[in-house]
Amino acid sequence: MSGPLKGVRIIDCTSVILGPWATQQLGDLGADIIKVEPPEGDNSRQVGPTHSKNMAALFLGSNRNKRSVVLDLKKDAGLRALFKMCETADVFLHNLRPEPAARLGVGYEAFEKLNPRLIYLATYGYRAKGPRGSKPAYDDIIQAGSGLAHLQSTIVGEPRYIPTIIGDKTSSGTVLSAVLAALYEREKSGLGQAIEVPMFESLVAYVMAEHLYAATFLPQESAPGYIRILNKERKPFPSKDGYFALVPYTDGNWKEFCDLVGQPEILDDDRFSTLSKRIANVGVVYGKLGEICRTRTNAEWVALLRDSNIPHGPVNTLDDLLVDEQLLATGFWKEFDHPSEGRIRTPDIPQMFSRTPGSIRRLQPRLGEHSVEILTEAGLSSSEIDEMLNTGVTRKADPL
Repeated sequence: MSGPLKGVRIIDCTSVILGPWATQQLGDLGADIIKVEPPEGDNSRQVGPTHSKNMAALFLGSNRNKRSVVLDLKKDAGLRALFKMCETADVFLHNLRPEPAARLGVGYEAFEKLNPRLIYLATYGYRAKGPRGSKPAYDDIIQAGSGLAHLQSTIVGEPRYIPTIIGDKTSSGTVLSAVLAALYEREKSGLGQAIEVPMFESLVAYVMAEHLYAATFLPQESAPGYIRILNKERKPFPSKDGYFALVPYTDGNWKEFCDLVGQPEILDDDRFSTLSKRIANVGVVYGKLGEICRTRTNAEWVALLRDSNIPHGPVNTLDDLLVDEQLLATGFWKEFDHPSEGRIRTPDIPQMFSRTPGSIRRLQPRLGEHSVEILTEAGLSSSEIDEMLNTGVTRKADPL
């Protein structure tokens, strides 16, 4: 099983999560991902539980299906090796801000003449042409700036970060779609191009898909914000023995729900009669659902709704996900014996292709594990590689 991107070679100079999670997904789909790391390695190699040096949990989560080559790009020999690798590559990614990229000599102009078919993607905090274009950014800063942290004020009374790196991962999805679109376009034009993926603008687009709301129309007549989502009662409802998620959303859902719980008279209340009226009276709707949810245990709700069309489900903890019946039944959790880390668990590839399924072909690489292999493939001689090893421009992986 090779995947739909078999034959695509991607040079990945990104670090931490935003870029690496995107390239892991491209690797899952068959691309050959060459992870270029500085001599000290990707920062994520140091974050989280670890069984051996430079192989921490955060790194393992976003770096399967890759080969690791160490290059010190601040040294001429390292930069020359990178250019040599990009001569035959399909995609080059980095997450350096525009000014540092220019100082290092890895702006698009350096690659365009070298390989006109190369797709060059840079991802960083803000669009370069804006007043914050040169500013550094992390997920917390982007959650705050995009309005996402402020949205939590409606729930807890003060701005809060969502406890997942949603700015990084949303932008990562934007990187993924941009690369795939550019590869498709190149099949028609034969030419590569430069792509910019900013975190801030990506997350603002994500947040405002529903929350632009009334501000969609000009002149603006009321405040932005999708009122159903912003209602503080939008949350899992207490049941007799825990919490349960209930969303009878459509008119059909609502009628079926009222019939199943034995309260068809609710349909006679005009506030609940149509979707638009339920949205306008969403606080009352959530109050009624909360009242009804308390009458049954979680198991009783599952039994009642099992054959219905009403969206419902449990409130899983992180531990629950590891034994969730849906995930276990579909083989979502994969286990492998890693050469340095022992037995490890990793999520499956979510997309299912009928003819060209992706596969987990390579486990997460040790720092510099493939340096000599990759540099040899790029056409460097043994003596050149030995010189790079001796001068610290590259390095091999520590022995097992």
